[in-house]
Amino acid sequence: MNPLKKIKFTICFFAIFPLYTVCAQETFPKNDVADERVNAVALTHATITIDPFTILEDATLLLHDGRVESVSKNSDVPKGYREMDLAGHYIYPSFIEMFSNYGQPKVTKPPRGNPYVKREQVQSKTKGAYNPNEAIKSFYNSADYFFIDDKEAAKMRGQGFGTASIFRPDGIARGTAALVTLGKGTENNMVISPVVASHYSFDKGSSTQDYPISPMGSIALLRQTFYDSQWYALQTKRPFTDLSLNALIANRELPQIFEADGWLTALRADRMGKEIGLDFIIKGGGDEYQRIQEIKQMNAPLIVPLNFPLPFDVSDPFITQKIALDDLKHWELAPTNPAQLEQNGITFAITSHPADNLGGFLANLRKSVTYGLSKEQALSSLTSVPAKLLGIDDIVGTLKKGQLANFLVADGDIFHENTILLENWVKGERHIVNKPPATAILGAYHLEVGNITAELEIKIKNSKQVASVLLPNGNEHKVSVKLNGDMIFLEFETDNENKYTLAGWTDPSAADFTIKGEGTIDFKDSVFWKAVREKESDSKGSAVKKRPSGKLTATLGETIFPFMAYGTTDKIRPQSVLITNATVWTNEEEGILENTDVLIQDGKIVRIGKNIEAGNARIIEGAGKHLTPGIIDEHSHIAISAVNEIAANSSMVRMGDVINSEDISIYRALAGGVVAAHILHGSSDPIGGQSALIKLKWGEDPETLKIEGAAPFIKFALGENPKRSKSAPSIRFPRSLMGLEQFYTNAFSEALDYKKGWDGYNQLDKRKRKSTPMPRTDLVKQAMLEIVEGRRYISCHSYQEKEMLMLMDVAKRFGFTINTFTHALEGYRIADKLVEHGIGGSTFSDKWNFKWETRNAIPYNATIMNNEGVVTAINSDSRETIRHLNHEAAKSIKYGNMAPEEALKLITLNPAKLLRLDETMGSIKVGKSADVVLWSAPPMSIYAKPEKTIIEGAIYFDLERDKILREENVRERARIIQLMQGDKTRKTAERKISPIKPEFHCESLGMEQ
Repeated sequence: MNPLKKIKFTICFFAIFPLYTVCAQETFPKNDVADERVNAVALTHATITIDPFTILEDATLLLHDGRVESVSKNSDVPKGYREMDLAGHYIYPSFIEMFSNYGQPKVTKPPRGNPYVKREQVQSKTKGAYNPNEAIKSFYNSADYFFIDDKEAAKMRGQGFGTASIFRPDGIARGTAALVTLGKGTENNMVISPVVASHYSFDKGSSTQDYPISPMGSIALLRQTFYDSQWYALQTKRPFTDLSLNALIANRELPQIFEADGWLTALRADRMGKEIGLDFIIKGGGDEYQRIQEIKQMNAPLIVPLNFPLPFDVSDPFITQKIALDDLKHWELAPTNPAQLEQNGITFAITSHPADNLGGFLANLRKSVTYGLSKEQALSSLTSVPAKLLGIDDIVGTLKKGQLANFLVADGDIFHENTILLENWVKGERHIVNKPPATAILGAYHLEVGNITAELEIKIKNSKQVASVLLPNGNEHKVSVKLNGDMIFLEFETDNENKYTLAGWTDPSAADFTIKGEGTIDFKDSVFWKAVREKESDSKGSAVKKRPSGKLTATLGETIFPFMAYGTTDKIRPQSVLITNATVWTNEEEGILENTDVLIQDGKIVRIGKNIEAGNARIIEGAGKHLTPGIIDEHSHIAISAVNEIAANSSMVRMGDVINSEDISIYRALAGGVVAAHILHGSSDPIGGQSALIKLKWGEDPETLKIEGAAPFIKFALGENPKRSKSAPSIRFPRSLMGLEQFYTNAFSEALDYKKGWDGYNQLDKRKRKSTPMPRTDLVKQAMLEIVEGRRYISCHSYQEKEMLMLMDVAKRFGFTINTFTHALEGYRIADKLVEHGIGGSTFSDKWNFKWETRNAIPYNATIMNNEGVVTAINSDSRETIRHLNHEAAKSIKYGNMAPEEALKLITLNPAKLLRLDETMGSIKVGKSADVVLWSAPPMSIYAKPEKTIIEGAIYFDLERDKILREENVRERARIIQLMQGDKTRKTAERKISPIKPEFHCESLGMEQ
């Protein structure tokens, strides 16, 4: 029940009726004469939109005490109602802003200094019985801090909004939103409902705490916090007080709104929400059209902005060539986003967020209609849809009986570009948005001033008179036009920068409509002037040129997958392929087969031999070429949005949460013959995040990249990176190599204690369980327990033998085996120990002495480990090196005289074994996945080029197709840039060229910029 008492209102009629306003609560003291008259108004003869699908012409809207009494065709005004004749005008429900920061304190975010430089902060500094992480601000209630901002409210009313759901954009769990109206008065009168929704994001906001520093850390924190709230809610005797968890529990049934900055984040948020049992309403980034099918499959309502990008200034060819194709295409296609959502049946509200785009909201809304959005859907997305999503459709959203009298008055169809929004009524109170422009002087004139003649045009633009003068030489100049009573004032400059200041009046004695008067040139020389109207126009457009309003007629570019250079209009699909007469490097007992055919069907290798019948398969001639298994990179950081979290034990974060399918490194890796990669957390922490295994399926979404059923891995790190002893500001344990050993010991010991607690609870009978507190779900300890129990495998960043021996000893004590030492630059020193313990090694080919820890590395490392029986791989750890891993492997032929076939296994079968993928990948064998590469020469040759990279029967890279794509990219860029040059409807953007995304290394902190 709304705690606020019912408020009485009257309507304010400026220049038509006296001003009567009752806008105070009955409980408020009154310091003047009270006016208790009932507010009853009849707006007659208008075209009234009751809801997006119900329109009445020549209708009457009755208002009573700030609410809608009725809408009908009956023009009889009941007794006691004051009438306003709105013939020729249109009335609509006012818009609902579902995602606003109006009336909330500003959020001050601390500078995001490099954690290696700034003083670390492990604990929260928030005072009170709140969550231990500062980014969890679920206790915040927007209504408690709401203040009326008259200036901002007026701006929002000017764009059609009468109601807003407001929240403070601070933190990962941001607390609750309040529903307010955008009128004038006291805060008590403007708050309709103090709590209408809960808000979330992946942005930690004003928190100065180190954790989280990455998007996967934010996801992990939110995931853990919700598990904590579920556990906390079940405790009959709570062991502590956490007001943040209390708030999460109390507000769980509210609409849950998640802010995403684009479709990629939206998919992540939706996936996480479904895991923790929350159905999010997702505020998108306006780019949902780029992955419309994936967005549709979320089956989640959206809130979409209309922040269409302005065109770039493309006058400088050196700057223009740096503009990314995806930025160019987004400029062209962003206005189609609402229409595409509608066409795909996706429920969505429209927002004016962010606030700095508010001034262009109506213009962009109308542009959306031009680009295919129906008027009905446009209005629904601003009225009935947000009302329903927020559960306030009994209060606002339509003009049905009993609804708040929040409505707009316009001089035409609100979606027409020349329509002027005149008034915005809020709770029955009238607010003038734009005064109707004086139309008597509009038109095209022949102007004579002094000794020059010109063409003068006065028209309406954005509800204001604007003018321009066209000189005989064809040059056009803007004219400032003002009216003051019967006087007309004009100011303009000519080519020679003479400034004309003119004042005049209409000449009633002239045969044609004429304005005449006097003025000055450069404020000193007097001049007489006269303007005779040659063509009249009305308030709907220009006398010289009127732009039609309607659907877009131009042909737009197509959406490509991925939405960037080398994307294709259709996603790449598997096909039946017969590769004939190739030299096949099988990596099996058969070795290298000459002049051999390989048949691929349904994504699998189905036959290997000679003279295989093609059937319906596509034939690829392989004579003189070499077919190998696809390259697998055991250690990579491509295709992710961040690489490191900063918690000492980050085992709760998952790299699979932040896979970025739009990374150009995927395509470049395909061009180097790579088909799969192990995507690892960095090495900033002793225990890093959970890995992701992906296939490089260019154009697919992040989830489709993941290898289904792949074994779970996790990243550990040894050495200087995780111990941070050289970082003076660091306060984090551990600070030494000895500390690292104790850190691992503690983590595994705690995991075993965690298991004991759950085992004991699960062994209780049902009766005792009811009286026994359930153990808390701890995602960190769960991950550690998976390692101890052999259900998750360690890939450990390492350089020195002593560190590797130390971790082997820890693993032996806890009864599990380390899977892989990655880098392992001193692995040659302990190869026998690695074999004894069953540990693999993934190393660099010849990278050494780049830091003190690597001083003992040698280029013979891979050869020695391999010869000793260690399953050995060569990895990249670099988006550049991944493109030529075949060359990296070939170095072992030079250093150690390794056989070429064995060298190939370093980047194919051996990493498949290390990643437990060798049952399906790593060799050319009947039944295995068709992940193969066709090379122009022997694969270990410096001259070899991958001509085709095939994954599960789909050709994701084709050297000939690459040439075509390059040409298409050039043509597409030129086409869009030409459109930008011709866009004269608004100024070009002061937009910075998107920077090249940084390369992630083991030590990288932060996320993509």
